[in-house]
Amino acid sequence: MDQERIGKFIYDCRKEKGYTQDVLAEKLGVTSKSISRWENGNTMPDYSLLKDLCGELDINVNELLSGEKIKESDYMNKAEDNFVMLKKKVDTTLKLVNVVTWICSIIFVVIFILNMYFNWLYRGPWDDSMLKSISLYALIIDIPCLLVSGILSYKLKK
Repeated sequence: MDQERIGKFIYDCRKEKGYTQDVLAEKLGVTSKSISRWENGNTMPDYSLLKDLCGELDINVNELLSGEKIKESDYMNKAEDNFVMLKKKVDTTLKLVNVVTWICSIIFVVIFILNMYFNWLYRGPWDDSMLKSISLYALIIDIPCLLVSGILSYKLKK
């Protein structure tokens, strides 16, 4: 998905309809800055806005994702290309989330083992602060990472 190409296409369609960024933004319930970011290729419209955006610009979602008007004879090929491209993007994101989950899990296990080792090894007056700091690192770093990556992984698999 070429964001710059899609942005240029949104710009061209908006101009073709005679809309300013402010008018289109008002119709979609977003800011004109959002429209500007889309047209510059900096960001993509939120998926919840795609149908409304396409409706305002008299295009379909397939054309929007392709960044061009599509002839009826090419419609199915473009739809398949867009589907494959989106599927690859989701798979890449899912792989990244899985890697982050594994890394967080490994860090959590290592910190847990270190905590147990130091708890067993040192029973002096200074060990409480050391053990507390190791436990605190585990709580602050690992548990939120595991929760966030687990939730993302679950949501993406749906």
